[in-house]
Amino acid sequence: MNEIKPMSNEELVSKLRHPGIIWLYRVLGLVLLGAVACRTSDTSASGAARGRPAGSKWEIGAPIVHYYQGPGGYDDLAMTPANARKLADGGFNLVWCRTEDELDAAHAQGLRGFFYAQKLKLGDPKGTPGMLDDPVRRQKLGAMIDRVKNHPAMYGYYVYDEPGAALFPMLARLVAFIRERDPHHMAFINLFPCHASAAALGTAGDMVTAYREHLRQFLDIVKPDAISYDHFHFKATDRPYDGHEYFLNLALVREAALKGGLPFINAVQACALGPGWRAPNGDEGRFLAYTTLAYGGQGISQFAYKNFRGGQKNPCCPIGGVANEDGTLTPLGEALRQINPEFVAIGGVLQPLISLGAYHLGTVPLGALGLPADARFTVDPPVPPAKFGGGAPVKGMLLGYFGANGNPTHVLVVNLDYTRAITTTVIGPEPLEVFNATSRTWSAASGGSRAQVSLLRGGGKLMRLAGLQE
Repeated sequence: MNEIKPMSNEELVSKLRHPGIIWLYRVLGLVLLGAVACRTSDTSASGAARGRPAGSKWEIGAPIVHYYQGPGGYDDLAMTPANARKLADGGFNLVWCRTEDELDAAHAQGLRGFFYAQKLKLGDPKGTPGMLDDPVRRQKLGAMIDRVKNHPAMYGYYVYDEPGAALFPMLARLVAFIRERDPHHMAFINLFPCHASAAALGTAGDMVTAYREHLRQFLDIVKPDAISYDHFHFKATDRPYDGHEYFLNLALVREAALKGGLPFINAVQACALGPGWRAPNGDEGRFLAYTTLAYGGQGISQFAYKNFRGGQKNPCCPIGGVANEDGTLTPLGEALRQINPEFVAIGGVLQPLISLGAYHLGTVPLGALGLPADARFTVDPPVPPAKFGGGAPVKGMLLGYFGANGNPTHVLVVNLDYTRAITTTVIGPEPLEVFNATSRTWSAASGGSRAQVSLLRGGGKLMRLAGLQE
């Protein structure tokens, strides 16, 4: 009888990467995801408690509209009074700050600040590990926290970007250290997207299994105040096309956020990262904002803010973004002046509610759920099923259900087609009211329980059962 030798990790990874095995795992993972999503809805239906790690007193406040690679962050742009005014005018409410003077500039415009301790190398992949084991650096970190924690613009401390699970114990110590000295401000960590390799995530299995385990370990070990992750969706080679896992990522993060009772932040694409990507326009930016809200997100962050050198001198530099190199706004930046305040207004209404479901009509993308037959809210005319795949944009509509104790009272209706506006009739079990995200007011729907609404390209409308108290 031949001896059976166990496969090495390298051999196992090679086997698991066989296209046939990957496809099988994806199918099985999606079956499991659908089952867990249903159970998550059942769990939240009983009234999922808002989670808060032990010792934390952080409150999210207004829903987050944020950015990367812009003033006050890891580039050469300071958070000057002029830049703070520009960001406030652009609808942002959370900005990067590196000094107390930059916090002052943010506060003067009513902005909140993520403190980026650049000199301490907090957030630096080479500097952050071992920080607490060095007595001098540990003392400097404590002194920095004591210096800024009472500033009125302080919102949180930037800690790390895209850690693998092997770093979670170190980050847990760092988060606990910060929280012990300043329980009122979050320690911010941003995670990988779901399509990162299992090796990068530090877990194992197919995409769904590896990412779900990554999220579980993050919550169990690090005990964060919120979940933040990045996922870039818009691609281009010889033609524009969309990625396949955007809604899968949203579904997995929503699932983890509901289990932990935590808010989540979606760091979205605002630029072409290089060859193979395209810069989103304003309608695509609206699509990203409204789909995040419909899945229960309470924050959105644009990557990247600035169009560094137009991507011409260095192909790895982003093309597009929110602002051009000369400071003028890109088409996306102009659109965000309206989209960002709408995100805050709608997210504020949804904040005290529980996300009870996110249902797709038309195309049901990878990882997503179709509308149940007994749905409380639906639309007329019905949206015919559409095939998913081939990198074509997702068409159809998305209904985000919100409420408490398993009772959907609010629905966010989203037009998933970012190429054309649509008009539809939303049907509810009782007369409906429509939210105006500009004036932040409710009004009775003219059709009672059959409310006709017009939806911008990639846009949405929030509706609720009439007669509810704020």
